[in-house]
Amino acid sequence: MVVTPFAVTVEVDEPMAGRRLDKMLNCRPELASLSRNRLQNLILTGKVLVGGETRKRGYRLKLGEEVRVLLEPPQPCELKPCPVAFAILHEDGDIIVVDKPAGLVMHPSPGHADHTLVHGLLHHCGDLSGIGGEMRPGIVHRLDKDTSGVVVVAKNDLAHQHLARQFHERTTKKIYHALVVGSPPQAEGRVETLLGRHPIQRKKMAVLHKNGRRAVSNYRLLASSAELSLLEVVIETGRTHQIRVHMAHLGCPVLADPIYGGKKTGKVPAPRLCLHASSLAIVHPRSQETMQFMAPLPPDIGGVLAENGLDGVL
Repeated sequence: MVVTPFAVTVEVDEPMAGRRLDKMLNCRPELASLSRNRLQNLILTGKVLVGGETRKRGYRLKLGEEVRVLLEPPQPCELKPCPVAFAILHEDGDIIVVDKPAGLVMHPSPGHADHTLVHGLLHHCGDLSGIGGEMRPGIVHRLDKDTSGVVVVAKNDLAHQHLARQFHERTTKKIYHALVVGSPPQAEGRVETLLGRHPIQRKKMAVLHKNGRRAVSNYRLLASSAELSLLEVVIETGRTHQIRVHMAHLGCPVLADPIYGGKKTGKVPAPRLCLHASSLAIVHPRSQETMQFMAPLPPDIGGVLAENGLDGVL
């Protein structure tokens, strides 16, 4: 095996002989940072040569053949890096875990063309090796603009593929803390519904009776006052606005929620949506170690707790 800056050359030995081209490439440690889709695309676009010729992905390799994988350098991201404030909870060559502050948008969208978390990560990270051939961080899950807390981001194809699979298969563990108006019907419970777009107000999500996606939230009451309750919420699925919709469905909307709070949202003063992603547990994409990251409750929510006699709970 020979590795040059933008090429990998492998000579087919006895264990590799007879294997499919794509299967062999998927198992090569020097190509481990590339996703299966990326490798398949390299084969389809003629960037993988066997004996100097292009082959189909199902080609059966022969003993002694030379396989050469041509790797173009990751293309620069079109986004312009810029400094953005966020705390770093962990960073290594594969992932970066940050404590996203409230008010920060995750990635560019209409009305938020710059100064997003992605722009800040491009400015901070000097060791991105490319996601899908582009020099950018890999976003595998999201928090709403006004929700704070733990976010994990991939730095390369291997990490992106591995983390995306964990979130898809729901093997991660995500714990939130929500300050809600009123109290839930029970001290702990499980909310399982279908969630989808509101039939009339299309920018909102809603609990549906059919044609929605399954959403599950488990909550536990930690403390309460005359008007507020502090809940720990563990979600099994990650639907858009899931906790906010489920809490409103229970009759105890998240404090200061401008979309789902209804008339209750202004009962107690609060600087912003009182929802925080406190903890995230994942399996590290390279070491296979289970890692848990925690973000302390931010001062703005802590201040509301103190003003309502709920401080000291967390």
